[in-house]
Amino acid sequence: MPCPNTAHPLRPFSQLAHPREVIRQFTPNWFAATMGTGVLALALKQLSIPALDGLAEGLWVLTIGLFVLFTFLYTARWVMFFDEARRIFAHSTVSMFFGTIPMGLATILNGALLFGLPRWGDGILPWVEALWWFDVGLALLCGVAIPYLMFTRQEHSIDQMTAVWLLPVVAAEVAAASGGLLAPHLVDVHRQFQVLITSYVLWAVSLPVAFSILTILMLRMALHKLPHENMAASSWLALGPIGTGALGMLVLGGDAPMIFAANGLGGLGEIARGIGLIVGIVLWGAGLWWLLTAVLITWRYMRNGMPFNLGWWGFTFPLGVYALATLKLAAWLQLGFFQIMGYVLVAALAGLWLLVASRTVRGAWRGELFVSPCIADCSAK
Repeated sequence: MPCPNTAHPLRPFSQLAHPREVIRQFTPNWFAATMGTGVLALALKQLSIPALDGLAEGLWVLTIGLFVLFTFLYTARWVMFFDEARRIFAHSTVSMFFGTIPMGLATILNGALLFGLPRWGDGILPWVEALWWFDVGLALLCGVAIPYLMFTRQEHSIDQMTAVWLLPVVAAEVAAASGGLLAPHLVDVHRQFQVLITSYVLWAVSLPVAFSILTILMLRMALHKLPHENMAASSWLALGPIGTGALGMLVLGGDAPMIFAANGLGGLGEIARGIGLIVGIVLWGAGLWWLLTAVLITWRYMRNGMPFNLGWWGFTFPLGVYALATLKLAAWLQLGFFQIMGYVLVAALAGLWLLVASRTVRGAWRGELFVSPCIADCSAK
């Protein structure tokens, strides 16, 4: 491996031996930035503060730009460095981040419904629907293929386990919530029904598996204590499936009466609505425990020092979906507590996003964040 470039620090990629290393070292971890940016755009829009609408839409456009850029770079890596790129399938940590790709795409599709429809009209709906089905396929692929690799090819142990195990399986749950947002916009009632039922299935595919992982995670932390400080932000990932699960059930429950009635199942619609509300509240309560626990764990890490890495984006998306679920409960229940807490959570999300985004830009400029553990692990052997 060539020695790192010792050029002036103001020069881009000064920590890389060659600018081509940006492609060679590129990993799916970067797509977590699209998740965090996209969910902030959605959360700001849900605050219903007109002064923030332009900022929210700008963040959505930024999310699209980042997703396109990252897709180009990661595709280029597979074309230019195929043998090194395929090592990811055997890596017990980096492979989990495949799940960030469909989740990042889902935030873009959700934004298309919030920002794109008012700007461009219903003409974009066929594209959004087609991309949603594509996202569903990606989410299911990640949710099945990555655990299969865990069972057959990768090396894992309880003491090395972290919450990143959740990333591939939660993608289906995120797609389910997106389906709940998409369904009411479709004109054909049968297609609405298809999207709604598919979304319920996706929710069921994801949440039970996620809770089984959370059970193992609690055992791991009780027996082996906290992960290495490099994985400090992973403590927030547990909030992701819980917040997304609550949001998904609330959104799908809100759709159910109209869509079930239009398809001759009117009686089930109100039942689904009631189940959605109760499950949403129960999951929100479970998420509150994980939120408070994650705050305490992070505080402990901060006292001992937390080195920055791309994993810090794990602070953003889980908090974002939990904030969206909180605001949705506020809209359903008309309780001031949920409204106030929703605003507090979005404010915290915005602050974390500014911190993580600024440090990511600085690390990307220097090139120090372009490190593929798959290559590093093989070089060390």
